[in-house]
Amino acid sequence: MSEADIGLIGLAVMGQNLVLNMNDKGFTVAVFNRTTSKVDEFMEGRAKGTNIIGTHSIEEMVSKLKKPRRVMMMVKAGDVVDSFIDLIAPHLDKGDIIIDGGNELYTNTIRRTNALKEKGILYIGTGISGGEEGARNGPSIMPGGNPDAWPAVKDIFQTIAAQVDGEPCCDWVGEEGAGQYVKMVHNGIEYGDMQLICEAYDFMHRAMGMSNDEMQKVFAEWNTGVLDSYLIEISTNILGFKDENGDYVLDQVLDTAGQKGTGKWTGINALDLGIPLTLIGESVFARCLSSMKEERVKASASLEGPSGAFDGDKAEFVDAVRDALYASKIISYAQGYMLLREAAKEYGWNLNYGSIALMWRGGCIIRSAFLGNIKEAFDKNPTLENLLLDKFFSDAIHNAQAGWRKVVMKGAELGIPLPTFASALSYYDGYRSGRLPANMLQAQRDYFGAHTYERVDKPRGEFHHTDWIGSGGNVSSSTYNV
Repeated sequence: MSEADIGLIGLAVMGQNLVLNMNDKGFTVAVFNRTTSKVDEFMEGRAKGTNIIGTHSIEEMVSKLKKPRRVMMMVKAGDVVDSFIDLIAPHLDKGDIIIDGGNELYTNTIRRTNALKEKGILYIGTGISGGEEGARNGPSIMPGGNPDAWPAVKDIFQTIAAQVDGEPCCDWVGEEGAGQYVKMVHNGIEYGDMQLICEAYDFMHRAMGMSNDEMQKVFAEWNTGVLDSYLIEISTNILGFKDENGDYVLDQVLDTAGQKGTGKWTGINALDLGIPLTLIGESVFARCLSSMKEERVKASASLEGPSGAFDGDKAEFVDAVRDALYASKIISYAQGYMLLREAAKEYGWNLNYGSIALMWRGGCIIRSAFLGNIKEAFDKNPTLENLLLDKFFSDAIHNAQAGWRKVVMKGAELGIPLPTFASALSYYDGYRSGRLPANMLQAQRDYFGAHTYERVDKPRGEFHHTDWIGSGGNVSSSTYNV
């Protein structure tokens, strides 16, 4: 008998919690796992007493589904997804739906959407953010793919998603890989937010000599103001967490960071599209540098740096660090939205930027108070080129930049690395500059490679070459992208 609303493959933590979330919201779910013993363990454990249906083959799972059949995968990205699609598709009919809920590279989703469309099967690649807690209680869900599939999954997704002010943190993002692209950018911003918090913590700890207790109080206060966010909240809890011996767990954690690749994908795509995603790029490189632990320890014994101690007013600098964190966070989101705008042009997606901000307001890792301000900015001006040009954000930057500059300067003076604070400030100063030194750069390119240049006294798009050495003639190599 076909009785399940949706099938889900993959019973790791995220998969199990999504299934339980769906069950709580009144949906019947049929589940399957490649290691079928996990199905039995789940059904006898967390799923016991629910309406969840355990199955031991894909064919059995599909047989339990109502039409149109909806099959969701929560499995490892890449080849594993392709393997499961090959196993699932023969059991489906035209109009049935396959959903990938993992952190997948958006180009794979574009390929799969188009390939399955030829077979009459509808494909969705959906970003899901919020970790295991979000999956269980309400995540942020960012679906994209074949738009014909959306009406058949809308009720399920919007019901299980986080709710903010009565609105679900889930809406249709766009065609092909748009959903997982937006999730990729979300993760890139997440990398940036986390590194910014790390730099605020490091400056207060190493430069200012503040204790974990002192910093916890600061973070708790920050979480009641403009920095109110999930990551500030958990950082507050981390600063005060002690083990059974009464030691702070944070002080025992090795300073080498891991990564799964989504931040790197964001940076690579920004390079491909020519978008200066400097802060997120620096956050990825900061993780790379952290992984070189043995080299850093060796270098610390021989490489010299400043030896001076912090001599400023502590309360004043705590406020300055807050301002630096807030201003840099605005830059991170501004850069992320610049990338989304360029991707929409490149791939022909019609992205609703205000709706994306709404999807990120609850359930996800980067949820924060000012996402509401981002939505308001795009509601006022849907074609806004950069968040920095919106009055709310320009005023916020103007008010915060004195403290921001003070922290970056003091960090350089004391030898405390602040890669994302500094790169965000450099981006801001570059973006607000009507003239940059790229004239020298382009002259250099024309000098050694005859790559031509444009002139300030001539129309844009008109290219010129100078015979700098007197023997190059008038032959030029090529123009450059503008």
